[in-house]
Amino acid sequence: MNAIPEALHQSDLKSLPLLHQGKVRDVYAIDDHRLLIVATDRLSAFDVVLPDPIPGKGRVLTAVSNFWFRRLRNIVPNHLLDIGLDEVIPDPAERERVRGRAVVAKRDRPQPGVAIARGYLIGSGWKDYQATGMLCGIRLPAGLRQAEKLPAPIFTPSTKAAVGDHDENVSFEQVEQLIGPELAARVRDITLRLYAEAAEYARSRGIIIADTKFEFGLDQDGSLMLIDEALTPDSSRFWPADEYQVGISPPSFDKQFVRDYLETLDWDKTAPGPRLPAEVLARTAEKYREAQHRLTGE
Repeated sequence: MNAIPEALHQSDLKSLPLLHQGKVRDVYAIDDHRLLIVATDRLSAFDVVLPDPIPGKGRVLTAVSNFWFRRLRNIVPNHLLDIGLDEVIPDPAERERVRGRAVVAKRDRPQPGVAIARGYLIGSGWKDYQATGMLCGIRLPAGLRQAEKLPAPIFTPSTKAAVGDHDENVSFEQVEQLIGPELAARVRDITLRLYAEAAEYARSRGIIIADTKFEFGLDQDGSLMLIDEALTPDSSRFWPADEYQVGISPPSFDKQFVRDYLETLDWDKTAPGPRLPAEVLARTAEKYREAQHRLTGE
């Protein structure tokens, strides 16, 4: 059995300028055309970054994202560059600190919002449906149950909130106003194609992808590309196919284990977040590693 790796909460690279620190990723500038993106072990729940990182989580996210970037590049190009860390991080100690969790990527123009594909009725979508019969403004058939597979996957875009704020669902018409009808249609169609191909493959590996979110950017030539991360336990809802049943919220391979624990606490879901017990950290790390193994074989 492999030893549990030491957790990385902050990358703290000094050899490159830090451009942005998100909930999980630290983004550094290499030059005008390239970025270094580091996936730390930070965990956010209810849009609050928790004080305790999940050991090895960033490596899992990087490995799973890279797997999907390679597998799905026939549908849309992505931001990865085939450049080793030795070429962009001069300090050997810094290279080792982020090895396995850092990638060199094209410096793009991120498009506003998050592209979400939903294949099952769960989470906030289930709550919306119970109240209105709709999912993110889209009318659904009556009588659907919790976790039921939708008649067809749907595209439900949202805003991308700053750290500590909440994403908000927006209509497709609002996306058209933001980026134009032609690009909005391409983002929608590619999102649904990515989801369909990934969901089919994952099902063959014993995982149901209930929903997932993507981010897109435009490269220097104005071409659309997939950026950030792809189909990880952070950006998706993964269910074990052999435990799935309609009518209940299935167990998952993502941070739902942490969310469920947090729901038992007297916490108002605002920063600072509570500390996590060692057992919750270990079980969550195990969930992430199992998802990686099932999907990639690693």
